[in-house]
Amino acid sequence: MSRPKPYAYSFNEGSGDSSPAVTKCLGSVWTAKERYVWIDLGAGPFDYGPAISGDGVIPRGEFHPLAAAHGRPKSQKAFAADLASLVWSAYQVFMVPSLRIPVPFENSLVVQFVHIYSGEKDPRGLEWSAIEKVFKDEVGENGLLLGSQSLTFKSFEVKYTECAVCSFAISRSMNSYTSRFLFDNYTLIVSEYLDSKRLHQILSDSADEIRKSAGMPEEDFGRIVPVYVFDLDYNSLLLLDRYHQSVAFKDMVIAVRTRNTQTVSDYSCNGRHVFTQTRELVRPLVGSILQSMWGVSPTHLSWSPRHNSTLVDYTWSIGQTPFGPFSELSSLSFVQKDAARRNILLTTMNYSISSAIDVLQSIETHGGDRNLLKGKQHVEFVQRWNLFKHKLNKAVSALSHLDFEMALYYLRSSDHDLYAIHSIVYHASQEIEASLVCFKDPSFPWASVSFSAVAFLFLSYVYAKRDKLFRNKRKQF
Repeated sequence: MSRPKPYAYSFNEGSGDSSPAVTKCLGSVWTAKERYVWIDLGAGPFDYGPAISGDGVIPRGEFHPLAAAHGRPKSQKAFAADLASLVWSAYQVFMVPSLRIPVPFENSLVVQFVHIYSGEKDPRGLEWSAIEKVFKDEVGENGLLLGSQSLTFKSFEVKYTECAVCSFAISRSMNSYTSRFLFDNYTLIVSEYLDSKRLHQILSDSADEIRKSAGMPEEDFGRIVPVYVFDLDYNSLLLLDRYHQSVAFKDMVIAVRTRNTQTVSDYSCNGRHVFTQTRELVRPLVGSILQSMWGVSPTHLSWSPRHNSTLVDYTWSIGQTPFGPFSELSSLSFVQKDAARRNILLTTMNYSISSAIDVLQSIETHGGDRNLLKGKQHVEFVQRWNLFKHKLNKAVSALSHLDFEMALYYLRSSDHDLYAIHSIVYHASQEIEASLVCFKDPSFPWASVSFSAVAFLFLSYVYAKRDKLFRNKRKQF
């Protein structure tokens, strides 16, 4: 019996096959916009991940759950174990992804594109409208936003030659590294890159000057994420931290591109090196904005409490995801849309619980609720506390059912009870009066002193007369 012909899935319709300059990474996993995922265990096998070394590689052969149907025949127990491992990994990535940064609830969300360019402007690969469309489409489908939130995009332009702070930031952030290549013999090649942390620090310190150069107005309210794109007139390759086109921080996004069009990345897919199109910034910027504005973690990164560190796994970094080097799609799946709203709710819940703990600690420092709260205050405190716990439980239940609007309703309602609890404790603490109670000095203990003196004299007398009182009688013969 002949074995079936291997097959795979292409996720970018009409993109064609791989070529020497372009690698199309095929796979067997698809994450939809709606809440479902399909996995074809019969496809493949595949291997993708770091080309030489590193975490997160999907090994070729039967050593990964995605390849459970390939390789040597397995027993039902072994196949079930691989399948359970695959389902557990999918649950952790799709249903409970890690929260990258705390994201407080704000009614107004503003993304400010700041294009810092040198030479002639070339919009290809940096279409603001395409980036905006990705998010606006999701907002139109009731994704990403909660309640009365609004999302606004604004764009500004700055000439690199007219921005002294910009050129200073680039020059101060420039670093170099050496690589060994084997041509006729081993050759050392020096390459340059930008230190994203130093660049971030300079841009943070000089934010007012850049805002003035770009003509950016002051935003009084809401959450604002500036996106600084350095479009440099360099012919050589220049990336952030050697590997990234775009890097997300909690208060901004930084991206860079030069005249260089592509480079070979440190990743491979199905035996072919993955090429990075260095002038295409739409997809990297979509992923970075998701991280900075909503705290969405990249698909291949997850926090492990057991290891107390971040784990890397590229199993699900293929198909419909704006993260990772193995996909070409900028559209969002339900994983990113749900995570964006869930992260806001989790942050709000965490703030509420932390505030409630502060109240309990304050009560404890005043001697407990029975001593601090009197009469009606104690009754009202107990009622408000029970309401607060009930609403938190309702919010957790709504989150587990993916009803984010209902969870937001209960969390915002619980804020009123929490505020009332703070007010009760504050007013009760203001009513506490300090008092000094004086005690009379106790009388001299004549009885105990007299008894001790008599006992001491008696023992002294017995000790002095010990020979006469306890004289040994010797036997006379």
